[in-house]
Amino acid sequence: MSWIGIYDGIFTLFCMSVFVAVVAWAWNGRQKQSFDEAARLPLEDDEPAPVVRENRQ
Repeated sequence: MSWIGIYDGIFTLFCMSVFVAVVAWAWNGRQKQSFDEAARLPLEDDEPAPVVRENRQ
């Protein structure tokens, strides 16, 4: 058994754990309100930018 194979297995297990943690966080019910607000952002009206006039003499 080589050490590279063991490290590959540990790295794969780590990546899978991170993936499962991110999916669990995203599907968590406590995140629903913030995700709903973020989903509505593109549909909200933007405030018009203030007009800045330069004085050129």
